Amino acid sequence: MTPTEAGRVRLSPAFLELERKRSRFSWTLTILMLVLYFDFILLVAFDRQLQLMGIMVTRSVSLGFPLGLGVILSAIVLTGLYVLRANTEFDRLTREIVTGNAMSAAMPLRTAQGTTQGTRMAGGVR
Repeated sequence: MTPTEAGRVRLSPAFLELERKRSRFSWTLTILMLVLYFDFILLVAFDRQLQLMGIMVTRSVSLGFPLGLGVILSAIVLTGLYVLRANTEFDRLTREIVTGNAMSAAMPLRTAQGTTQGTRMAGGVR
């Protein structure tokens, strides 16, 4: 891909939409994971009674252990959600961008002055 083609892709509405959706989704998952993690750390650090409370008949396992496992499992689940969305929606948008860019390279767009600027596609101007 030439620098001109890369610049054309970066400025295309489809690429900007993909970038916006992917960024928003990844930041949402990141913030959710940070909230879960720091809530767990703060709970363990400041609620000593809850940490000492046992959960089994022998009270040998504190409540902090299953809460810690919950944090780890939530990280796995959030990663799975990202992979699922990346493999469906984000990959579809990427394919549309790649095939749209390949089709647009053959049809340069002429301006009123007769110079080439961008390309014309079935869906609009790129």
